[in-house]
Amino acid sequence: QVQLVESGGGSEQPGGSLRLSCATSGFTLDHYVIGWFRQGPGKEREGVSWFFGSENWTGYADTVKGRFTISREKDKNIVYLQMDGLKPEDTAVYYCAADSVGYGSLTPASYQYWGQGTQVTVSS
Repeated sequence: QVQLVESGGGSEQPGGSLRLSCATSGFTLDHYVIGWFRQGPGKEREGVSWFFGSENWTGYADTVKGRFTISREKDKNIVYLQMDGLKPEDTAVYYCAADSVGYGSLTPASYQYWGQGTQVTVSS
């Protein structure tokens, strides 16, 4: 049974950093794409970043490129999203998701499995 559990959210000031974790189980991470998405108040869910395990391919939305870094801790089947230079517009519920078919996408509809989300709030 595929499971994804996010953690690491919280409140941070602009310019600060947070690291989100997505603990995965029930599947072989090498064969899946793991994506990070976010949904701000009154906004649609948008793709932030993705990681394709077997090839170490990554992708980022333009809004976070150069500030966020996605990585994988292989032995623990955890995918991280390191978020630096946080801005108020990064405030959202962040979700990780798994795609068993593709090779990397920022489109929510491409993903079959979702975690429950973790809140990130950036304000002074």
